[in-house]
Amino acid sequence: MKDATFLVTAADDESAVLQDVTDSQVHTLSTNPGVEVGETVVATIEPEPPMEVVWQVVEITDQRTIPVERSPEPPTQQTREIAADQPVGEITRQERAGEGELHVITVPDGEADDAAEDVLDDAETLARAARLGVDRVEIRADGQALSVRYLP
Repeated sequence: MKDATFLVTAADDESAVLQDVTDSQVHTLSTNPGVEVGETVVATIEPEPPMEVVWQVVEITDQRTIPVERSPEPPTQQTREIAADQPVGEITRQERAGEGELHVITVPDGEADDAAEDVLDDAETLARAARLGVDRVEIRADGQALSVRYLP
């Protein structure tokens, strides 16, 4: 048996695939318990006998969608200062007061919009949000600064 938080990476009417957001292990379910791609579930799963190559859900204690959105707002002054002080390609992670994290990435000038789209499309953004236990993700980009705000 395994208790974990999972990201649903594939789902159809008959089965689903869950990725553990902590250890990245992938578990194929023999049936779909009513989950959709992109959802986060906190569940207990167990291998299905006799071969134990697929899994079944014992219990789902939480099931939700974490919105990941591009904000029309530019990065904050603090974000711009952090981005200006680090080389292109570097990331700074800061805990937020209360819950969540702020990630500041310095990108080549003029590539902030493309980088923001990459973050929007990256399943790891959702997995990280689920690991952090946040309710939403906000992405801001302008110039060389890209901020990913994991928010309560």
